[in-house]
Amino acid sequence: MSQSPIQFGTGGWRAVIGDEFTKANIILVGKAVALRILREGAEKLPVVIGYDRRFLSKEAMIWLGETIASNGIRVKLVQSSCPTPMVMHTVMKNDYAYGLMVTASHNPSLYNGIKLFTRGGRDANEIVTGEVEEILAELTEQDPTSPVRSLEELTEVGLIEFFNPINEYLDDILAKVDVQAIRNAHLKIAVDPLFGVSVRALNTIFATTRCEVEMLHAEHDTLFAGKTPAPDASTVRSLQTRVTDYAFDLGIATDGDADRIGLVDDLGRYVDANEILCILYYYFLEFKKMKTPVVKNLATTCVLERIAAHYGQDCYEVPVGFKYVSAKMAETGAFLGGEGSGGLTVAGHINGKDAIYAATLLVETIAKTGKKLSELADEGHSKFGSFLMKEDNLSFRADRKEELIRRIYREHELPDLGQPVARASYLDGCKVWLEDGSWLLIRFSGTEPLLRIFAEVPAENAALAADLCHRIRAHFQL
Repeated sequence: MSQSPIQFGTGGWRAVIGDEFTKANIILVGKAVALRILREGAEKLPVVIGYDRRFLSKEAMIWLGETIASNGIRVKLVQSSCPTPMVMHTVMKNDYAYGLMVTASHNPSLYNGIKLFTRGGRDANEIVTGEVEEILAELTEQDPTSPVRSLEELTEVGLIEFFNPINEYLDDILAKVDVQAIRNAHLKIAVDPLFGVSVRALNTIFATTRCEVEMLHAEHDTLFAGKTPAPDASTVRSLQTRVTDYAFDLGIATDGDADRIGLVDDLGRYVDANEILCILYYYFLEFKKMKTPVVKNLATTCVLERIAAHYGQDCYEVPVGFKYVSAKMAETGAFLGGEGSGGLTVAGHINGKDAIYAATLLVETIAKTGKKLSELADEGHSKFGSFLMKEDNLSFRADRKEELIRRIYREHELPDLGQPVARASYLDGCKVWLEDGSWLLIRFSGTEPLLRIFAEVPAENAALAADLCHRIRAHFQL
């Protein structure tokens, strides 16, 4: 059997619009998911499908819905663009077996894609996505045509319905935070959804908690103003200016489908996901007096380990992919889990990333501690050390991949890194820890001929991060 051209990575299937992201391929995905549901015997439960603000997202949701419903499976379509975590929450809250979200998350505007969720509102694991890919390969080898009934007909017979579960989702978030404390703080917040789907959710939450809010880039722009909708240092500059010029207490940025978050503190400094995780974990342990481990993926800051050790807690490290984070949280009872790429979750909420809930928790953190975000960040640096992380993508010819896999993963080949290696792990890629506390991670991209390099070093030795990446590039001639 040949391999399907549609592959589900750690964040679902993503492809260039008009190239592989086409109506024909979207229908194939719908057929494969429907067949997986029928083979599992889960066809009595409805499938939830949502969509973001990207080009073709709403149309793709309808095509998926028509295809799945044409197989006799009830489908519930979200009636307006929505956050990915809202779809996950709906699947979890109602104990549905499956949900889908049309989104390419934080990728550039020429991409779109589909995320698949299973019972509990979890990202589909490799077993499920592997079986879906096998069905896709079968469909592409055969004549994939089969009758797909129209939206109007399927709606009329009750196999498709439109609904809006946003109230249930937002009410659950508000029930988990101290709304009165936030109201009493009278906070002034600037929000940049980066033209994504967090607008309504954050407006509703901050109106309920009586925060003064100003929205930037809230309009619908399928091109994201020519930028990548990821809340990183390069995309939040206008938010930084707004925060400092108009004395906001906090700036919040979310990605295209609202599962990743970035912050700007009251001094206008960008606060990345690694530091956000540290601030929240510090808040839970120091101010809320909780006793809980934390879970992070292996590309996330080592400062979480230092915080955990300081309070006598454990820090668990898992492979890249949020499904590993949520699974480890369930296994260990950890209250907080996240990854340095911008996503986090808290036990008792959904089993995946949620920027809406994360933003609400951070506002509660400021309100309850009575401290500015800059003060909390500086306090953490003083207690647990300050580290700097650098990421680099090294491209290579596709025909070199097997050679590089052999040298790095099987032969454990590494260049001279300038100081002794304290230990190494091949849990997911190659990660090495140096004697000064620095670490280096080498992983292959799941979609492109790239080696992804992560290096975290003490802030006082910032040049070391670039040097480590350079040594990898030079050694493997990349």
